[in-house]
Amino acid sequence: MTKMLTGNKVTIRPILDDDLKQIWDYIYGTKNPEWKKWDAPYFPLDFKEFEVFKKDFVKHPDNDDPVSRMVIEASGKLIGTIGYYWEHRESNWLEVGIVIYDPQYWNGGYGTDALTLWVQHLFASLPLVRVGLTTWSGNKRMMSAAEKIGMKLEARLRKCRLYDGEYYDSIRMGILREEWEE
Repeated sequence: MTKMLTGNKVTIRPILDDDLKQIWDYIYGTKNPEWKKWDAPYFPLDFKEFEVFKKDFVKHPDNDDPVSRMVIEASGKLIGTIGYYWEHRESNWLEVGIVIYDPQYWNGGYGTDALTLWVQHLFASLPLVRVGLTTWSGNKRMMSAAEKIGMKLEARLRKCRLYDGEYYDSIRMGILREEWEE
């Protein structure tokens, strides 16, 4: 079992079966949830029945990799999830993602704290040279959190995300192991 990661504001811990209903409610319990306006809103949120969601949401690695998705808690309350995916496993190219579902925890440093813990955990657990993050120019909070933990803007693909009739840039940020360890 993956250990708990404790920061100043949040704890990151493995997802328990008891968490799945609450996560499902955050994702599908409200039509047009507020968090989705910031998390790749140009991709539709395709509804999943709870039983299908349960099977798909928690993926256990079939090797020695750390668990790829965990829960973010603040003061014992589940507020979001954090994860990673392999862009290209053979070259150790990994990207992270984070969603704080509960708007009460936006702009309070919770995401930055969680991202710090997660990146530290990944560098400690895997032979990574770099950790990346992809977002869009409409998500200023995500870009700010990434910048605060030392990530650098690595690519800006201009006007390739269409949302609400407006074009936005795709943003790629990253941090190298040697930058993280400084």
